[in-house]
Amino acid sequence: MSQVTLEDRAHALEGEYFLRQEKKLIQKLREKLEREASEATVHECPKCHGKLVESKFHEIAIEVCNNCHGVWLDADDLAQIAHHEEHHGSWFGRWFE
Repeated sequence: MSQVTLEDRAHALEGEYFLRQEKKLIQKLREKLEREASEATVHECPKCHGKLVESKFHEIAIEVCNNCHGVWLDADDLAQIAHHEEHHGSWFGRWFE
């Protein structure tokens, strides 16, 4: 049986300490990355500075403000909505004919 010296025990404890510190640091970095990713996807309403929430209108992604309930469209969203409504005979679709 080999004998464990006090110096060996100190090195082992030191290794455990740094392992715990590295795990804490990794966890903090993961949380920071998750926060940054969630903040990056949040858009602000140009009118009232509320939060824009993605919603679906006939399978077309639109953004609706959670504060003023304004609807915000991307560049081609209006054309897609008009095209969809045109094929379903609504007044909105006929307006764009």
